[in-house]
Amino acid sequence: QVQLVESGGGLVQAGGSLRLSCATSGRVFSNSAMGWYRQAPGLQRELVATFTSGVTPNYADSVKGRFTISRDNAKNTIYLQMDSLKPEDTAVYYCNAKFLIENYWGQGTQVIVSS
Repeated sequence: QVQLVESGGGLVQAGGSLRLSCATSGRVFSNSAMGWYRQAPGLQRELVATFTSGVTPNYADSVKGRFTISRDNAKNTIYLQMDSLKPEDTAVYYCNAKFLIENYWGQGTQVIVSS
């Protein structure tokens, strides 16, 4: 069973920062391409940041220069540091793991950015 446990969402004012975390098992972490997606109300889920080829970060244009994806191999955890947040970043953020041939999702964590 693949579990992705997210934490770190919340309410923040525009210009503020939040850090999201996503922890999983060592087996999943070592054998998955992992990343973050988000879904705003009424919109499709979209890529925010992922690790391509396991370690190379890839960002959506809308978050480049403001968000940073990172990983802690000792803790089997990825992070999303979100700085200079904007109201349009408001969404439910999901951790994703592409493990073997399947796509797995975390439960989602709400991020609300007030203007």
